[in-house]
Amino acid sequence: MTPPVDPILVRIGPLAVHWYGLLIVIGIILGANVAAYLARREHDDPERASGHIWDMLLLAVAFGVIGSRIYHVISEPSVGMRGWSFYRENPLEIFYLWEGGLGVYGAIIGGALGVLLYTLIARLPPLEWLDYAAPGMAIGQSIGRWGNFINMELYGPPTTLPWGLRILREHRIMPYSDMAAYPPDTLFHPTFLYESLAAFGLCLLLIWISTRYRHKLKAGDVLIGYLIGYAVIRFFTEFLRPDAWMMGRLAAAQVFALVLFFGGMLILGIRHKLIPQRNT
Repeated sequence: MTPPVDPILVRIGPLAVHWYGLLIVIGIILGANVAAYLARREHDDPERASGHIWDMLLLAVAFGVIGSRIYHVISEPSVGMRGWSFYRENPLEIFYLWEGGLGVYGAIIGGALGVLLYTLIARLPPLEWLDYAAPGMAIGQSIGRWGNFINMELYGPPTTLPWGLRILREHRIMPYSDMAAYPPDTLFHPTFLYESLAAFGLCLLLIWISTRYRHKLKAGDVLIGYLIGYAVIRFFTEFLRPDAWMMGRLAAAQVFALVLFFGGMLILGIRHKLIPQRNT
């Protein structure tokens, strides 16, 4: 599996359309459609419910992009990737979104804040609408990860598996850049693919749970399920990232994943034990 060499899809005069940006837009649109589908199922006025999703999309995306970029900028990857040490010396490049560098945890926080702000303005129950958005976040991440494929990033150690990813020398990061040890035809684990497929599966699982068990769920349960599910995905895929931002023996993303997993499980246990009836 070899990614395209040119990350630019098409040039129109001085403007360039990047694959990375296009895939993010596709992911956002698909995610919004999933959220709109779930909202329509739960409301007597499906068109109005769907309209709320598309109205809140602008705030959710704007806050999500800001949050994801902040997370990336303040991170400090171990090797090869840009982080705070780079951006504090090159502050203008903070705005070069087309070069990649969007942190999922930051996107989750920012996107949730955008939804929260909209629901407060529109006087809607925030947890209910965050539940609609959660599966959409998962499918958006699944599609967006293919931008890492185009940019030849988010890969793991060498592998002999047939679905391995071929990375050009100039895109290799330490400790996988020793051409004497790893010749040009070396294949590497496509970490991006593992996370993309897992996020897609998480989206389907959340849709199934939210429709099959909707009368047993409380407002906010699907959101918590998303956070728990993504925490599991991120914890294990992070073992295949040589560029991880480390906190001691674990990657920062793994530390955050553990907090989300155990915190989410604790909250689910408490609220279903103490609040037996579903909030509607």
